Amino acid sequence: MGMTDLLVHVGQSRAAEARLDAAVRLAQSCGARLTLLGLAPEPYLASAVGIHMPPELLHQLAAEARAEAERVVAQAVARVASAVPAEGHALTARAEELPGLLAWHARRADLVMVGQPDPDNPQDPDQAFVEAAFMASGRPALVIPYIGTRGPMPPTRAIVAWDGSHEAARAVHDALPLLVKADQGVSLVVVDPDRLAGSLGERPGADMVAHLARHGVRVEVAIVPSGGLSVADVLLDRAVDEGAGLLVMGGYGHARLREVVLGGTTRRILQQMTVPVLFSH
Repeated sequence: MGMTDLLVHVGQSRAAEARLDAAVRLAQSCGARLTLLGLAPEPYLASAVGIHMPPELLHQLAAEARAEAERVVAQAVARVASAVPAEGHALTARAEELPGLLAWHARRADLVMVGQPDPDNPQDPDQAFVEAAFMASGRPALVIPYIGTRGPMPPTRAIVAWDGSHEAARAVHDALPLLVKADQGVSLVVVDPDRLAGSLGERPGADMVAHLARHGVRVEVAIVPSGGLSVADVLLDRAVDEGAGLLVMGGYGHARLREVVLGGTTRRILQQMTVPVLFSH
């Protein structure tokens, strides 16, 4: 089992450039093909009483938006074409439809790579793309920090957040192609196991450690008390302490009408992350 088909969301920002660089390095390591997906909103012009917008102008603005999206994707493909096999797709739609398009295309890939929303901008549209990437696609999402990542891809040391849940089990399985390449080891971190007694068994983490070891993963379990910190902060601190370049965890949330509401730990990780995080749901 490996990752041979990667999808990366591209754009014009500095964060998008760092994400593309990480995607190239991961594709090279895995021998994978890259699909570069550019998504741009169609122009939105609020209607006003007594104002008529000529259809010709609307068509012109939409064509300009599409041309700009195609230009961005073409530049990204040209940038990586000498390093990895790549193809690009540029799509425009109403802003609220774009996350669904990302999820639709992600279902045809082994992994989708998206960017951490700007922590200083609560309105960053990347928030919706991240949520769709792992909540709506049925695929794992590798979220690259807003500041980028300079470590090897895939990382040589990883942390897995383990609580015995469906989402965590899915994340472990989805991350296996990366975990087996973590030649400096993997820590299976269980935070406050007493609160998870019903899902972890008598020896928290031991069964998952054995499972991963059978796949050739160098892994050990770490039982970590929270000491009053949030689970997210414990995991992020652990990643720093161990010099880990990857955090693997289940992504939690639920749909409320057309809005995705993320669980507290997932939301906190996305706000504070400093290393790539692989989420699965």
